[in-house]
Amino acid sequence: MTRPPVDEGFDPAVRVVEHNGGWADLFAREASAIAAGLLDAAARIDHVGSTAVSDLPAKPIVDIQVSVRDIRAWSDYVEPLERLGYLFVPDPALPEHHFFGKPLTRPRQFHVHVCEAGGHEERRHLAVRDYLRADPDERDRYGALKVELGRRHLGDRAAYMRAKEPFLPALEDRALRWRSGEST
Repeated sequence: MTRPPVDEGFDPAVRVVEHNGGWADLFAREASAIAAGLLDAAARIDHVGSTAVSDLPAKPIVDIQVSVRDIRAWSDYVEPLERLGYLFVPDPALPEHHFFGKPLTRPRQFHVHVCEAGGHEERRHLAVRDYLRADPDERDRYGALKVELGRRHLGDRAAYMRAKEPFLPALEDRALRWRSGEST
């Protein structure tokens, strides 16, 4: 498959919008197609990210986490996801997390995050999602940050991501401690 270049510049999907209840339906349809395409490779498929949290503003891109039995078994998921129209964006610095986007060019409608079932990447995505669902104050703080950064960095994916970097590790830490029953 010929891969389009990965452009770190302008991305029209980098805009933050009010939560859309239709995102759950988009996830369900796409998750069904992914499950059929991956056969037994996926241990679970989850709706993660901001579009999975009611009342949380988000970029209009549905994040899907595919937890596989063996992250090293690329042939189980790379080619099947590419056949479904996903672009694989490998990052050698992240061997436990593989990223795919669909459609092949921006703006993307779906991001797929492939990680190993039971691993840290799976746990952190699910913990953050569930923590934001359970704590409206935390959700609203994160939502306000996203709206401000989206306004400030409209269309600039790299700048938007860099601007969120100082906030995300602390959010993930609070979510993981909450998940394990520790005090946040």
